[in-house]
Amino acid sequence: MKFIVSSTYLLKQLQVLGGVINNSNTLPILDNFLFDLKESKLTVSASDLETTMSSVLEVDSDSEGTIAVPARLLLDTLKTFPEQPLTFVVEDNNTVEISSNHGKYALAYADGAEFPKAVEVSNPSSTTLLGDILATAINKTIFAAGNDDLRPVMSGVFFQFSPENLTFVATDAHKLVKYQRQDVSASEVAEFIMPKKPLTLLKGILAGSESEVTIEYNDSNAKFYFDNTELVCRLIDGKYPNYEAVIPKENPNKLTIARNQFQSSVRRVSIFSNKTTHQIRLKVAGAELNISAEDVDYSNKAEERLSCSYQGDDMQIGFNSRFLLEMLNNLSSDEVSLEMSLPNRAGILTPIDGLDEGEHVTMLVMPVMLNN
Repeated sequence: MKFIVSSTYLLKQLQVLGGVINNSNTLPILDNFLFDLKESKLTVSASDLETTMSSVLEVDSDSEGTIAVPARLLLDTLKTFPEQPLTFVVEDNNTVEISSNHGKYALAYADGAEFPKAVEVSNPSSTTLLGDILATAINKTIFAAGNDDLRPVMSGVFFQFSPENLTFVATDAHKLVKYQRQDVSASEVAEFIMPKKPLTLLKGILAGSESEVTIEYNDSNAKFYFDNTELVCRLIDGKYPNYEAVIPKENPNKLTIARNQFQSSVRRVSIFSNKTTHQIRLKVAGAELNISAEDVDYSNKAEERLSCSYQGDDMQIGFNSRFLLEMLNNLSSDEVSLEMSLPNRAGILTPIDGLDEGEHVTMLVMPVMLNN
């Protein structure tokens, strides 16, 4: 088995796949890339059993074979090369020899047959959308997903597909984000919960991408393929909570404010808040928003006044500043609106501008009880 490939082209593809490999694997074979060569097509795969990702590379070769190559060692070596052709030759003594312009490097390989096979997605439904739309949907929601191992369904992003629209939801019970696209749709209704790791990988590869991504899914697995790459992952098992029930429908009190100004104010004032609750207080009356925080234990306090546009009754509500800031950081609009009903009901944060046509973002943040 022998092939020739450009060093930077190979490195670029392997760095993407390297994201799948865990730092500590239970099966030693998972520390490797699987190289499967069929003449001029080299398929490279990486897996952690839950997620398997593979890319097809164009190489110069007329042989075939399958080997598993140590991932870390290969990546560290490739990072040091300037752009040049590399020749890989599999020797009889169980090593693969790499020849560059300046030298030769031999690394031991394992038998490719030991590498776990990717799951086949049987009887799938499928949907196709633009890579950049998928990356944006992941980006806008993934930060709100939980990290609680006891509630695995909340540790992923909920995909809800229908002939009308696509909806992506994430929540950790303190904050919730619902991202909807009316301009793309699926042929039939489907719902599944995607784990964070494969989504983080997809987000990195697809940001700004003009490629079409095809998603195939059934009850237990999902498969994404685009360009020359394919990612298969196991879905999170379980029923997603009824998030619609948590979103308050009647919100008579509506505050509209410049996002950057609101964000800077919350960030500054939150420095003075209690280090365990991160609580800040919003007090709205007329066209003035008063943001304050106090850490009684250390006698630290801060207060700022901002002008805003407000319709509704005067009210005071407390929020965890960390959650509020995460949401404001994830919006790119110039103005945001915060809709509220009562001090003990969730506030709804939505961008007023800066959205594409057919794009809707609803962010929900749970209040914290104010101790007067």
